[in-house]
Amino acid sequence: MTAGRPAEGTGGAAAPGAEAFAALWDGLAPIGRHPTTGGYRRYAWTAVDAELRAWFRAQAEARGLDHEVDRNGNQWAWLGDPALGDAVVTGSHLDSVPDGGAFDGPLGVASAFAALDELRARGRTGRRPLGVVAFADEEGARFGVACVGSRLAVGALEPERARALRDAAGTTLADAMSAAGHDPFGIGPDPERLGRIGVFIELHVEQGRALVELDRAVGVGSLIWPHGRWRFDFHGEGNHAGTTRLADRRDPMLTYAHTVLAARKRARLGGALATFGKVTVEPGGVNAIPSQVTGWLDARAPEADALEELVAGIEETARNRAGRDGVRLGVTRESHTGAQRFSPALRDSLAALLDDAPVLPTGAGHDAGILSAVLPTAMLYVRNPTGVSHAPAEHADQRDCEAGVAALAEVLEGLVCR
Repeated sequence: MTAGRPAEGTGGAAAPGAEAFAALWDGLAPIGRHPTTGGYRRYAWTAVDAELRAWFRAQAEARGLDHEVDRNGNQWAWLGDPALGDAVVTGSHLDSVPDGGAFDGPLGVASAFAALDELRARGRTGRRPLGVVAFADEEGARFGVACVGSRLAVGALEPERARALRDAAGTTLADAMSAAGHDPFGIGPDPERLGRIGVFIELHVEQGRALVELDRAVGVGSLIWPHGRWRFDFHGEGNHAGTTRLADRRDPMLTYAHTVLAARKRARLGGALATFGKVTVEPGGVNAIPSQVTGWLDARAPEADALEELVAGIEETARNRAGRDGVRLGVTRESHTGAQRFSPALRDSLAALLDDAPVLPTGAGHDAGILSAVLPTAMLYVRNPTGVSHAPAEHADQRDCEAGVAALAEVLEGLVCR
């Protein structure tokens, strides 16, 4: 098995969509893969991102599709004229988290092109325009805000704020876009483009093990939990690690560590999820007490009230501990997304079309969730035998990927040929 490629299946001759998927996947697999970790480092508006964009354009042109990049950096490939309206669009994203898996995002884009090939092989490309999309900066790994391309398009992220976002090196999103040849002053809501779309379907690897337990290759999404990101800034006093008595310390690391443990406990008791997955320490010396620790909280819960209660409780615990440690605390909400429910009509019709496929909620955010605020959306999930995501062990077997392509082709045929 090649790195990042699904395990091979067995059986007779592959369907056109399956053959197309294998070729697409082989072309994607090397781009942005770290040679040591085996994970992917595909960050927005970088040289690797440019390679991914070139790959997408090449796939569009090889199929005779019209390729375009919109004002927010999202890439589109069209079969038919989108200006006719009521278009059917499918796709996902190509960027990754740090050392992410191969499947999160790219599976949906590769499957979209492969499903289109399958429809063409059947002679069933229908009466509605059909588009494939790769949304920009879905993971938010570089600039800290997820789903930038789709949020800008629907008006859920202010252009001024987006341009001012900075990466760890201090580069703004505006500067990064300019360096990549994209105008950052053109970003913003795109209601005309979104108004041409009648429905959006996103296929994605499952980020959990529900389909494994149900022994099904493909599932249908129902909703995305409310979720968000909060920055906790703990300000203490830098000092010498070897001469400062414990009683005299104002150590922000101590407060941060207590907050991490409290977040885990509150999430467990509340049936929610809380993760401090990123931390920076200043000045960062082994023999120095930190002067500041900044940690980023990712919190998710089944309902909005539960999420609000979870984050408020974590902040309260952190402030109480900060007071005892002589540390100042600042908390900033960097992003927040309420519950996102996919179209009930689409959900039910897709589940019925796919042999009563299981219907699953998720705690993971997606571009389809962002778009659900302005147009009918649905999601398909492909089984992940490891249950791991956002890490190199993320996986999907070849036959399950082929089942995903076949399911997507079936769904698209039903939509474009109605």
